Amino acid sequence: MKTADPITTEVVRNFVIACAQDMNAALWRSAYSAVIYEGRDSAVVLLDEKGNMLGQSTGVPLFVGAIDACVKLVLARYGTDMAQGDIFILNDSYLQGTHLHDVTAVGPLFHKGELVGFGAARAHWQDIGAIDPGSTMGSTSIFHEGIRLGPTRIVSQGKPIPEWYDLLTRNTRLKAMTLGDLNAQISAIRTGEKRLDGLLDRIGVDTYRAACANIFEQARLLDIEAIRQLKDGTYYREGFLDNDGVTTDPVKIALTLTIAGEKMIIDLTGTSGPVQGSINCGAVQTESLLRLAYKTMINPDRAITGGSFSTMEVRIPDSCLLNAREPAACEWYFTGLGLLGDLMISCLGEAMPAKATAAHYGDSMVAAFFQMDKGEDSWISVEPTAGGWGGTNGGDGESALINLVNGGFRNIPAEVYETKFPVRVEEFSLRRDSGGAGRWRGGCGVTRTYLLLEDCYGALWFERAHTPAWGLAGGQSGAGPVNDILGPGGEPEHPLKMRARAFRKGTRIVTRTGGGGGYGDPLARPAGEVLDDVRAGLVSVERAWADYGVRILPDMTVDVDASRPRTMM
Repeated sequence: MKTADPITTEVVRNFVIACAQDMNAALWRSAYSAVIYEGRDSAVVLLDEKGNMLGQSTGVPLFVGAIDACVKLVLARYGTDMAQGDIFILNDSYLQGTHLHDVTAVGPLFHKGELVGFGAARAHWQDIGAIDPGSTMGSTSIFHEGIRLGPTRIVSQGKPIPEWYDLLTRNTRLKAMTLGDLNAQISAIRTGEKRLDGLLDRIGVDTYRAACANIFEQARLLDIEAIRQLKDGTYYREGFLDNDGVTTDPVKIALTLTIAGEKMIIDLTGTSGPVQGSINCGAVQTESLLRLAYKTMINPDRAITGGSFSTMEVRIPDSCLLNAREPAACEWYFTGLGLLGDLMISCLGEAMPAKATAAHYGDSMVAAFFQMDKGEDSWISVEPTAGGWGGTNGGDGESALINLVNGGFRNIPAEVYETKFPVRVEEFSLRRDSGGAGRWRGGCGVTRTYLLLEDCYGALWFERAHTPAWGLAGGQSGAGPVNDILGPGGEPEHPLKMRARAFRKGTRIVTRTGGGGGYGDPLARPAGEVLDDVRAGLVSVERAWADYGVRILPDMTVDVDASRPRTMM
């Protein structure tokens, strides 16, 4: 059997990551939708011929841990019935775990007639024929949410299959954009095919496979070593989502983490059963989130590969909103995952105190606007919003950072937003006093004000008012989200979740995302640091006194005599 020396293994390790990044660059540069080329709502991976992860791109990290499952689904359906140039797509929420907007394209990669791997690109399609344009807030069944596809061949030996392209365009309000984004995904796969072919011409297939085997084994051994260093024990956390978007009942998320030797068992028993609203999530994506939280704390400097997570066992009850089954609605599947990630990281923090961190704001906090009655001039914008992250033992939480689920997702710059859509972004600022007080302060959320420049529709999905980002070691919780709708001549409204409805030109919608939890006793924060926070607009003079016991004078100096004594941690 062919072997690969350490230098060759490192060359291949860096190649597969660089190749995936090149693939993603091809996707971003050729996509039609701003949510992809600006927001980066996508992920691209390179896999071996068995569907095991090799290299992944930046983008939405929640996708990365689940795309290998999609490739294995394609393999299970088609087996050896694949040819060079074929492209398969799928988006079934119960198979790949996400909502139907996230379409995964998979292409087999051949070298001199031999299957040597797969390229896969997942991207968010703006409209897939749901009951509302874009992302519906009102679905109670998967059949409200758009076209649903299992593994499906849509390109055969490089030639598009017309019947499938016709089906896709008949099930979207944005035909040109949908085809453009699909072709961008195919371009990403073709880029990976070309790059991999060049490497294999130089080192050969056998050496490449030997290097991949080394990469997998190294990842497996590193995970085992890391888990063995943790304190054995069982850790439990629970929290509640505000509601499911249909009823007003809180929804429970529960997680039990057991560490025993080199094994980590994650059990979601106690989590709510399936709900009427659209926050149900497929098991594949639930496990992907747990992998992401795991990776945040354990060997975060090493890329995810097919050898990662061998120490992790996930148990999800059959009747659980995080193990969705037909016909459960899944449009807002990621709503519970943000809280689940915080619970997982909190449990891990107890097992590894040096890395403990307070909770972050958690939800994608989406604002959507659209007008679909203008023919070719129809438009749609769906955008998550950044917020505050939790403080750690030694550092303040980050402000205005996208949530754990979305990772590399970026907000659309106001200049681009205002150019593409008839909406003015009047304010995009840090939300003062939203970070939880602590020796190390939680990060601040953001305030974003939209002025509608024409009659259109708007929708909101904001979460974590019931369980805002909690603090640790005496730190305080961050603020939850708050929204205002200020219509011309109307009474102010304050919805967090709102299905698409019509708004008149001149309406202002003000969104405020949550802040991160604080870490440690707020009275241990040096007065000088509190003053810096006030000067930077992160903390008000009033909260400096109420939360930190620091009296700030009108000339922006500290009244030492009137301030409360500092404590030690």
